[in-house]
Amino acid sequence: MNLNDLIPVNELCNLYEVKTSFIDSLNDYGLIKITTIERRAFVEKEKISDIEKIIRLHDELGVNLEGIDVICNLLNRIDKLQNELITYRNKLDLYE
Repeated sequence: MNLNDLIPVNELCNLYEVKTSFIDSLNDYGLIKITTIERRAFVEKEKISDIEKIIRLHDELGVNLEGIDVICNLLNRIDKLQNELITYRNKLDLYE
């Protein structure tokens, strides 16, 4: 993994004003993946939007980690189903 694709957890915490323990909890629940390089924790830059969404759910709506896990799983399933629907519509358009 390229270091340019990663952001340090401490910078992320400072930017979004969250505790490092919160990010660690997200990692423990499997909501994000923390990569450790030379005893420094990093997350992938492409996951920043997911982390922002999780922080909003937690801070603004007061959703606990278990609820966030459920919401994220449901949103992922919806995305998958929407992609399948697009695929089937495209196939159907070929036959019409």
